[in-house]
Amino acid sequence: MLLTQGPQFKGKPSKRMHVMAKPIGAACNIDCNYCYYLSKQDLLDYKKGCSPEMSEQDLEQYIKQYIEAQNTPEIIFSWQGGEPTLLGLPYFEKIVELQKKYKPIGVSISNDLQTNGTLLNAKWCQFLKENNFLVGLSIDGPAMYHDAYRTNKAGRGTHKQVMEAVKLLHEYEVSFATLTCINNLTSRNPLEVYRFLRDEVKSPQMQFIPIVEQKTFRDTAPQTWEEQQQPRQGDKRLIPGSKNSVMESWCVSDEAWGNFLIAVFDEWASRDVGKVFVQYFEAFIETWMGRRNPLCTLGEFCGKGLAMEPTGDVFACDHYVYPEYKIGNIHVDKLDDLAFSSKQQTFGFNKTKSLTEQCNTCDYKFACFGECPKNRFIRTRSGEPGLNYLCAGWHKFYKHADRSIAHLLRVMNYPVAHGKFSDKIVREAMSQPQPNNSFGAKF
Repeated sequence: MLLTQGPQFKGKPSKRMHVMAKPIGAACNIDCNYCYYLSKQDLLDYKKGCSPEMSEQDLEQYIKQYIEAQNTPEIIFSWQGGEPTLLGLPYFEKIVELQKKYKPIGVSISNDLQTNGTLLNAKWCQFLKENNFLVGLSIDGPAMYHDAYRTNKAGRGTHKQVMEAVKLLHEYEVSFATLTCINNLTSRNPLEVYRFLRDEVKSPQMQFIPIVEQKTFRDTAPQTWEEQQQPRQGDKRLIPGSKNSVMESWCVSDEAWGNFLIAVFDEWASRDVGKVFVQYFEAFIETWMGRRNPLCTLGEFCGKGLAMEPTGDVFACDHYVYPEYKIGNIHVDKLDDLAFSSKQQTFGFNKTKSLTEQCNTCDYKFACFGECPKNRFIRTRSGEPGLNYLCAGWHKFYKHADRSIAHLLRVMNYPVAHGKFSDKIVREAMSQPQPNNSFGAKF
């Protein structure tokens, strides 16, 4: 018998990669206060006075390379910005045309598009439906929270336009997911935000993104911080809006992040399991079962998602688009050479190799492996650098949700591989004498 390692496709080892393509770069038609990408216009030396745009020739080269670099039954293209719909509908019609031109026999190609929704209209939605695009729609909840930061260039809120896009997406039955940024405002109103997305937007899939940026993020790349200048966990300078804070005022605090997740999880677990898809919670269900976490920020390794600017420059990650993390350019390098290079592998494996002792000894290491390295800019209470800013919030949530996740899995007849209520721990507890019937109270 001939043994092979890993999955196969068309008689060869399966090979897949993911690139977040930004064909218009950081150019956007609105001006969100907390946007981590608008500043790239200065950092990456965009030409003054014009919006960057990937030319048709370069676009064709990218699509051809991206398809040829993979050996898998499905190839997924991701289009982001800035605001990619600024490129216009004909640009995306050309994308689909080029994908059909280079699509191998027996392979399906799909697309996802992240947008603020303000430029979507009936023609856009008809195209998105006909070509099976998955739309990621940015919306931060009710108008009073959304409009606080997501404004147009004149400083006016964009909530009304986004809700019009929601109606169109439903009307044309376009597959979409909502992306909600959890900042200093939305984090304090978790149930109002969640219920709005559930009941008013009727979101098919909810993604919550914690907004975490130091005041130096516009020109200082992750992991280039001065270690001894990193505040320790619990330092008041880490509280957004506090005196001498190192954080942008609109960020979520670590404790507020944990509280937000707990409130939403309790509502979801009590009435919405199987009816409302919350990306984090679905991922944790898999993780507690013993499967690999599907989210890169919470997985054991990262480095599998590259980012590409309209110039063809390729970076290690969407949150690492800084000169220090440029790994090549598609006009000089092959995409698969960059994606599977030793440099990129080192970047990905460093997520786990650089964990603090506090993380390595944590009961919930399996759940996040220190979360995204981009957020590891504080020190532990003992002084070790490289701890995640959100650590306290994540731990608070894991401790709270552990029992409930285990219960949900058992109700669905799935194994519980991790946590303090895992099958192994329960079996060991059941094998011991239980005075006063305390077992039932504990489990």
